[in-house]
Amino acid sequence: MEYLLIAVGVVVVLALVGLFAFVLPRQRRSREAPEETAAPTVRPTGRTETAPPAERGTAQPQAPPEETAEEAAAPPAIERPEPTAGRLARLRGRLVKSQNLLGRGLLALLSSDKLDADTWEEIEDSLLTADVGIEATTQIVEHLRERTKVLGTRSAGELRSMLADELVDALGADMDRSLATTPHPERPAVTLVVGVNGSGKTTTCGKIARVLVADGRSVLLGAADTFRAAAVDQLATWGERVGAETVRAPEGRDPAAVAYDAVQRGIETKVDTVLIDTAGRLQNKVGLMDELGKVKRVVEKHGPVDETLLVLDATTGQNGLAQAQVFTEVVNVTGVVLTKLDGTAKGGIVIAVQRKLGIPVKLVGLGEGPDDMAPFDPRQFVDALLGEPAGTS
Repeated sequence: MEYLLIAVGVVVVLALVGLFAFVLPRQRRSREAPEETAAPTVRPTGRTETAPPAERGTAQPQAPPEETAEEAAAPPAIERPEPTAGRLARLRGRLVKSQNLLGRGLLALLSSDKLDADTWEEIEDSLLTADVGIEATTQIVEHLRERTKVLGTRSAGELRSMLADELVDALGADMDRSLATTPHPERPAVTLVVGVNGSGKTTTCGKIARVLVADGRSVLLGAADTFRAAAVDQLATWGERVGAETVRAPEGRDPAAVAYDAVQRGIETKVDTVLIDTAGRLQNKVGLMDELGKVKRVVEKHGPVDETLLVLDATTGQNGLAQAQVFTEVVNVTGVVLTKLDGTAKGGIVIAVQRKLGIPVKLVGLGEGPDDMAPFDPRQFVDALLGEPAGTS
């Protein structure tokens, strides 16, 4: 009996121990703070989503307000470049390097007390150093020697006038420098922009677009330099700034197809001028030059190309002439755009290009700004080189 009571007591104790081991932990957990529940977030679409719980002790950043449809669709501000009339005269200060060598340097030599053989040789050297070219230099010096001998006087005003006339004549004052950008009854005018890599061709194409817009033309751009995605994006940016559409295609697409599509789009939208930027070509790469010829042939399925502008870097000097000759053979260049003329003392390259090729310089770049490109005018150019005439303020 005594053993029975002991056994019952042991069972009771074990039961009580088990009860406390099961109940007490649950009570402690119930007294702790409950887990945070996920708060619903309502999006503007009306769907309800579950936001992740916030970490304790950290502040949650406020989400920025979502862009409205009106803000997302807002077009960039359209720029309106000033008309180009007189732009070259306004940019005359950019020609200071060429002015010192080709202009004022010659005036200083011509004003020497004695115009002997040594002085005339220095005049020749100045012209050659300025990249005028041998043939043009010989002609200019011969005319100057004859005129100074006949006139028998060398006042500052007369010397300046005499030199200005010779330089203007050498620049080809009678050349047609107008841009053929007038639309045809059934289609826009088409301009091809060609040139070697590194000449600033795509940037120049964008500046030409601004020149046309400034003079009242509506423009569409064709990004046919499909080998460089950066060039396509760059051209599109130039177009957006003046409200011009850009026809583009994925990288590596046939440039001729892009050029064709650009003209077709120009016909549909009835713009005045389609301006096509082509891939930069090295003049010794026959295959690439053949491809450029293909671009021209495909574009002309719509009609003849009205203008083919060759972009030349003025700082390349006489090397640019070899480039120009090859391009002329392939695509019949009708005009030259001379860039970086403000950064070189060799302003005579204008004379050399025209005399060698018989192709007029139609536009010149005189700075880095978007509107630092000007229609070329021989008289204004020479006036900028020589400085103000004597007796003017």
